[in-house]
Amino acid sequence: MRRTLFSFGLVVVYLAAAIVAAAQEKISGTAQCAKPDPQHIVPVEGMPGHSLAVEQSKCTWTKPMEIAGLQTKDGVSTSTGDISATTARGRGYHVATMTNGDTWSASYSDTTHLSKDGSPESTKGTWVFLGGTGKLKGIKGKGTFECKPAGDMSSCDIAGEYTLPK
Repeated sequence: MRRTLFSFGLVVVYLAAAIVAAAQEKISGTAQCAKPDPQHIVPVEGMPGHSLAVEQSKCTWTKPMEIAGLQTKDGVSTSTGDISATTARGRGYHVATMTNGDTWSASYSDTTHLSKDGSPESTKGTWVFLGGTGKLKGIKGKGTFECKPAGDMSSCDIAGEYTLPK
């Protein structure tokens, strides 16, 4: 009897995992983010070439992500950074607005490689959904992103997956 219950339990766990995996939807898009404003960079005393930063950028989704039939329109990224001569490590939050007004939020962390003059060359990172409003309430998911400079802006390709409660 115990063996049967244990086996049945494994089957239930396996089926539940398969259902959750099947319900994940793939997403991708491109956001163009303006030069940070505001941006505050403070040098670390006694550590040449080392600074801490806090900044905010407004973004427009030039290739919208589609989530639950809605498309991303714009958003705001707010982050902190730890900057050395060749690398910046950041953590932050992005809040995106969909075309119908619903929003979602995500936390992210990234690493930016800097050129000799301190300008960003490339950024790679990971993100996780924190929540949403309206049709996106209860959203879960995660993904990756890669950003490259584009003039005074940066262009970020975002990919990942999400699930919504039934």
